[in-house]
Amino acid sequence: MNTGIVIRSLLYGTGIVAVGVCLSYGLWQFLGLALGAAGRAFGPRERRTPDQRVVPYPGSEPAHRAYWAFQMWRDCGDAALFAARTVHYLLSRHWLGKVVRDRLLQGRSGRTGMRSDSGFGRTLRRLLAPGTALAAVLSAVLASALLLCIAAVFAVQLALVALAAVAAVAAGRVAERVWKLARGVRMKCPYPRCYRPFALAVHLCPGCGAAHRALRPGGFGAWRHVCRCGRALPTTVFTGRRRLTAHCPHCDRPLPPAVGTTRVVHLPLVGGTSAGKTMLMAAVLEGLRSWSHQSSLKVEFASPEDLREANVLGRQLKDSGWTLKTQGGQPRALMLLVGRGFRRRLLYLYDPMGESLRDAVNTRLQGYLAHADGILFVADVLASPVVRRSLRAGDPGLAAAARPADLGPVETYAVLAGELQGLSGRRGRLAVATVVTKRDTLDRLTTLPRPAEPVDDWLRGIGLDDLVRSIGHDFAAARYWTVSARAATGAGALGSEQLRAAEPVLWLLARSGLPVGSLAAARPAAGGPGAHGPAPGRIASEGSKTP
Repeated sequence: MNTGIVIRSLLYGTGIVAVGVCLSYGLWQFLGLALGAAGRAFGPRERRTPDQRVVPYPGSEPAHRAYWAFQMWRDCGDAALFAARTVHYLLSRHWLGKVVRDRLLQGRSGRTGMRSDSGFGRTLRRLLAPGTALAAVLSAVLASALLLCIAAVFAVQLALVALAAVAAVAAGRVAERVWKLARGVRMKCPYPRCYRPFALAVHLCPGCGAAHRALRPGGFGAWRHVCRCGRALPTTVFTGRRRLTAHCPHCDRPLPPAVGTTRVVHLPLVGGTSAGKTMLMAAVLEGLRSWSHQSSLKVEFASPEDLREANVLGRQLKDSGWTLKTQGGQPRALMLLVGRGFRRRLLYLYDPMGESLRDAVNTRLQGYLAHADGILFVADVLASPVVRRSLRAGDPGLAAAARPADLGPVETYAVLAGELQGLSGRRGRLAVATVVTKRDTLDRLTTLPRPAEPVDDWLRGIGLDDLVRSIGHDFAAARYWTVSARAATGAGALGSEQLRAAEPVLWLLARSGLPVGSLAAARPAAGGPGAHGPAPGRIASEGSKTP
């Protein structure tokens, strides 16, 4: 009976000691040290030193992955592991090992490790050892349960953070996509042997020059990416990505800043060799400049390279009154920013060699035709056999001096119309602006009626009714002009002729939604017959001069 009382007393005493030690000290030590260890897994790291916790992205993108996309989960795993290790260490090494086994069971103080001088003190400490051990186990179990609850709440919070980040990524992408669709922004390379469309340009870090191919909301960040050099880069056009240098992702050549923010209008000039395409493009540039001086139209070159190209063209005209024959295979687009009011367009003007459009095989290689938003068809009627056969008296000599194109407009158009449908599949939705060139020579011919409005009726009158009929049948819309590019360029250029030369481009731009259609209606009259003739002392021709 006494033995049972003693055993129960020991058990009660052990339980009281266990509960007392657990609630008064043990549980809080386990919780405090475990939470502290978990907190250290999240930092903070020392300033101005590399964070050893961050694992560099192993892929080709020179950026750090967003914290929520990878490192957050890694830190959470480390925090859970550190907390578990702390609980295990406190239980096995500190409480059961150091406090109970090495101190209390040896008659020493559990806190200080000092050995008691009396036998009663040593015995009392040995009796406290089971209760202390049970307190340690109880503290570990309760602390683990509380830590699991904290971890569950924290996991829910992390999931909400991740969902918010994913929502921000989705919102950024959708907003930019909707913005581009609303503005009609479609990015395409302007360079020869590429001309390929792309969804996202390559952006260069202004700090180290690293090429970022995925600079958009995603796993590297919702609103910004951090380059490996530490520079923060914006991920959308709304946050400033347009200010970064951009390259084509296919050919790695530089793109103008307006690519990706402005709707692009692709306008190829199509005509035979020596039809006057390059002279017409020079006249268009002068015409757009004149319109910008006389109206609210704003025109600027999209890049320094475009400005240099235009200056070279201007020097050729100033030095000789001619432009050199187009060389070099596929053309690079001359890019202009044309705007009025709150709208603007990035205009791609292509001036290909006439030889590149002579037959179906070469025409198929002109990849820019697949992106055309309209066609500037350059018609040299002096190259038409029908027109040439109708010339009498001295007119054949005047026509020959004008250096007619190597291929008539009917033959050139036949190749274009057939291959354009195959390249783009949307010929029936495009507009064509037909420009009859070399009007300064046509005005001097006596056996042909003088070019007059409407130009399509005039073309029918000189035997090119099949051309007018085909253009009207194949394209969604068509308009006709007669232009003397010689009279619109160089010294002594006529302002009215410059304005006229730009009208075909303005009409095509107006069909893209740019409010410039009213400008042509406000153009001043040409000023009588003399305004249509060539400048005094000039050769009456505008064909390209072979260098």
